[in-house]
This record gives sequence, C-alpha cells and structure tokens, in this order.
Amino acid sequence: MFIKLITIDDVKTFVGFANAYPHDISIVSGHYRVDAKSIMGVFSISPNKPVELVIDGDLESEEAKEFLDAIAGYIVAEE
Repeated sequence: MFIKLITIDDVKTFVGFANAYPHDISIVSGHYRVDAKSIMGVFSISPNKPVELVIDGDLESEEAKEFLDAIAGYIVAEE
C-alpha cells in the first residue's frame, strides 16, 4: 500500500502510530528503505510523494487492523 505524509504533524502522528504497532514497518521510496518507526528516517524521505508502506506481521490480526484504521487518512493510491 502507499501513504502520503504532507506535513510535519503528519510525520509525527504517523510515527506515533507506527511505534504502537508491535511488528516492523518500513517505508520505501525509490531505492531507499527506512524504518517507519524512526522519525528521522521518515523525515529523510521526499515529502509530498506517495511512498510504499511495508508492514510485517499478520495483516488480519487485531493489532494490524487497529494500525490500518489509525493510518487510513494517509493511505493513497500510487501516483
């Protein structure tokens, strides 16, 4: 899936949600892959462009569903 984080507050809020999820989460932008739980890592990628979100763990679990619900406002179609 793809997400788009536009503002500084978007990044802060998203990273907070990511840190509450118990499994690894990565963001892929071009050839770069960063830890989605690292605020510095997320800030290092290009803003205003959709980036791929890679979520480890069982996406059917209650934890994953809660995480996906929390970030629903950031999920976009690939441009």
